[in-house]
Amino acid sequence: MTRRIYEEMARLSAAGQPFALGLIARVKGSSPQRTGAKALFLPDGGIVGTLGGGCLEAEVQARALRALRSGKPDTFDLLLDHDFGWDDGLICGGRVYGLILPGAHQHGDLWTLLARVTEPVRWGVRDDFTIARVEDTGGAWLYQETVHPPLALWIAGSGHVAQAVAPLALQLDFHVTVFDDRPGLANHRLFPEATCLRVGPWHELLQESFPRVPTFGLIVTRGHQHDALVLSEWIHRPFAFLGMIGSRRKARLIREQFLRQKLATPEQLDRLVCPVGLPIHAIGVNEIAVSVLAQFIQRRAELLGLARKSDSAETATEPDTSPAGAGGGSAAASPASTPAQT
Repeated sequence: MTRRIYEEMARLSAAGQPFALGLIARVKGSSPQRTGAKALFLPDGGIVGTLGGGCLEAEVQARALRALRSGKPDTFDLLLDHDFGWDDGLICGGRVYGLILPGAHQHGDLWTLLARVTEPVRWGVRDDFTIARVEDTGGAWLYQETVHPPLALWIAGSGHVAQAVAPLALQLDFHVTVFDDRPGLANHRLFPEATCLRVGPWHELLQESFPRVPTFGLIVTRGHQHDALVLSEWIHRPFAFLGMIGSRRKARLIREQFLRQKLATPEQLDRLVCPVGLPIHAIGVNEIAVSVLAQFIQRRAELLGLARKSDSAETATEPDTSPAGAGGGSAAASPASTPAQT
């Protein structure tokens, strides 16, 4: 959750608390984390975030603590083989290159900007280890990444499933808006304060202006008729993902109804995911929320070009292929060159 790590970096910087930023700038083969993973290493041994845990993180932490004492940046180039990680079970077989930046707390303004982005912002680490925004394509950089604003999540309905999905989605860096005609449910007694609430007649709610960022839709109203009402409008909106709770039978009946009444084309209905959520045999609303958010995370990674490659892949970078304005507080990272080996 990139936005949260930037929020913590901004908070520590504002408090004058030193920390070393460790980040994975390049990966080749299989590794426990992808390019762009970050961890903050504190002088007292505390760690915020993760580079994958185990012996890899322990090794980087030891180097980060030395870098904090010396004030000198460092790099790491670790082969995750039997010799390096057998005791910790870390035998991925890949190679991880990264940077350790002990002066990261001096860039609080940048971290604050990245924690609150409303438009894509690109930043990086130059070959002299200085941290800066990337304003043009010139110069030599060890690492660059683009941070995007959060993806939007529209939830139609404010019942038990929505109440379980919304707080988890907020933790996962979605910007959540809940729509319902029931003020007794769509309120901040039942939803976190960070949730945007839209309450009123459905014919008004369904005219809401669409967000500028890629948007996920989740239809979980109080019944089939209300689900169909929302879907009749939302099926025509450019959602990056549109899911609806229900059975396969419900999906088939709605599809037949919409085609018969010419409410949508087959191609539009093909975009609807119903039943929504990964098939994890979920029981109860909390498990349903986990299955739904897992599917959202999977789709978001695909949108941002962050989906993991197979363990046998020889590609050493993950290119920045995210759509303009996409995000989820997410970052698409691309190393500009290979860090010096240590």
